Amino acid sequence: MPELVVDFITSLDGYGAADGWPGWWGLQGPEYLAWLAESPEGDHLTLMGANTYRLMHAFTAEGEPGTDVLTGMSKVVFSSTLTEPLEWENTTLVTGDAAEAVRGMRQDGDRPMRTIGSVSLCRSLVTAGLVDRFRVVMFPVITGATGRERIYDGYPDVALDMIDSRTFDGRIQLVEYVPRVLDGPPLPS
Repeated sequence: MPELVVDFITSLDGYGAADGWPGWWGLQGPEYLAWLAESPEGDHLTLMGANTYRLMHAFTAEGEPGTDVLTGMSKVVFSSTLTEPLEWENTTLVTGDAAEAVRGMRQDGDRPMRTIGSVSLCRSLVTAGLVDRFRVVMFPVITGATGRERIYDGYPDVALDMIDSRTFDGRIQLVEYVPRVLDGPPLPS
């Protein structure tokens, strides 16, 4: 069964974006941009929701560093508001239930998948138990006053077993986990 990776970029306090701040909070560095240029999981099918589609398509159109590689990737956007034809090349629109569609893509396909952004899509995929790897890149900033899109609100309880970590530019932290959805807090032993 093909792997599914949930991939988030966050502030230290768990926000996916902040009002008035540029992409990556303006803190991307050469090591991080080089890693992006290497296109980790570039062969994966990239999954996203409508809001992330709009944002990332705009970033690529504006020439935001590190986003140009997304144009050539195969992408699936889950949306009930977008209509075809989509402007961004190599993008397929799915209008039905995202978790069911991804479950079918995993059962019938052989291509690994990854998300980018897409808070509610990722929440539904984790809740459905479809995620094999959970990757978070944390930028060294707290955006308590201006942060928006709290990533983990509404998630079930999830145990995370670390499988990798890396630091870019002496300040940006990447961590990867295998997630396991829990029925609730573990009972004391």
